[in-house]
Amino acid sequence: MIKLIRGFRDILPGDVELWQDIEAKARVLLENFGFREIRLPIMESTDLFSRGIGTDTDIVEKEMYSFPDSKGRGQTLRPEATASVVRAYIEHGFAGSDPVQKFYTIGPMFRHERPQKGRYRQFYQINAEMYGVASPLADVQIMYMLHLFFTGLSVPDVVTHVNSLGCPECRPKFRDALTAFVSDKTDRLCSDCQRRAKTNPLRVIDCKVPGCKEAVEGAPSIQDHLCQDCREHFEAVIKGLDNLSVPYEINPRLVRGLDYYTRTTFEVQTSLLGAQNAVAGGGRYDGLVKILEGKDTPAIGFAIGFDRLAALLGAEEKDFTVPPPLFVAALGAEAQKIAFDWLCAFNAKGLRAEMDYEGKSLKSQMKQANRFRVGHVLILGETELQNNKAVLRNMDTKEQVEVALDGLVDQVIALINQG
Repeated sequence: MIKLIRGFRDILPGDVELWQDIEAKARVLLENFGFREIRLPIMESTDLFSRGIGTDTDIVEKEMYSFPDSKGRGQTLRPEATASVVRAYIEHGFAGSDPVQKFYTIGPMFRHERPQKGRYRQFYQINAEMYGVASPLADVQIMYMLHLFFTGLSVPDVVTHVNSLGCPECRPKFRDALTAFVSDKTDRLCSDCQRRAKTNPLRVIDCKVPGCKEAVEGAPSIQDHLCQDCREHFEAVIKGLDNLSVPYEINPRLVRGLDYYTRTTFEVQTSLLGAQNAVAGGGRYDGLVKILEGKDTPAIGFAIGFDRLAALLGAEEKDFTVPPPLFVAALGAEAQKIAFDWLCAFNAKGLRAEMDYEGKSLKSQMKQANRFRVGHVLILGETELQNNKAVLRNMDTKEQVEVALDGLVDQVIALINQG
């Protein structure tokens, strides 16, 4: 038997309804805040991610699904969405019509990393990106929107961790201080962090290996190296979060694994997920549009981890399955033919209905109707054909009414809608 590739999974009926509920609520909220959906390809040029994400990141170095096409050009299954959205923003000339743009996208991403609970090689994200606004008010609005989203889903114990990564003016000083701090601790670091210490020292702070976390205790804080503009921006963000009553913690150790982030960075965490406690994260990436050959454009965005969020909400065992309102039980070949025509008519008119296709006994069909948890059963057999009336049974009250076969479909829909 051919089985799933390791790190991938099926999302089955019963779980899909929960995913649809999350997605529907995300769409309503995002569109209320002026975000428009953009649908992007899952495969892009490898150069897009190596330039946008940074060659010294784990994603580009070890995790991307990349391969050459028939002409030898590098192709990559997207490991994240932001670089793709920026590419579309530039390629389709959005800045020319109005530099202020808001997009959202929902879909799968791909990273070749070690599968674990809530973490897959094909994973799903809800992404939102805002372009053309440098004001800290944009940062506040993005985090407020996330707060509303998780509150609306009744996700408990959610706190936004926030930090500033500075800008190209002040970050080099912090990088130098951090490099000096880490240089005499390399023997205590994991092999990845020993390499990162030279190429991307900020990632050492972000490492989850216990030995590395202990080694960087007392490391310099970016908060002590911010320039005046970055400090004022961060203070305005904090004031805005206070004004909107968004729960937050200032976390000087919060950094992002992608090179394009600047200034505000944030992560939404809940204690209910254990070590992998982040359900969303993002920040400002004011230089990325220019890196990818667009105009110098401020930008900010976030990604919600769909898989982790669904696992968290699914643990509450909510049942999102909607039972069909009607089951059509037919006895005999002639009745089954008529019932099938009704079934198609019900479905075409927007009423979900089910039936047995195998000509089983009435007892078996009623059991099947119970498994569906239908509200009503429409019964048609030889007696009903002779009387020119079918029987509609309310499965909750057990009451039955006769319905004339002529114009039956509209009559049944009206009766069900009446309750």
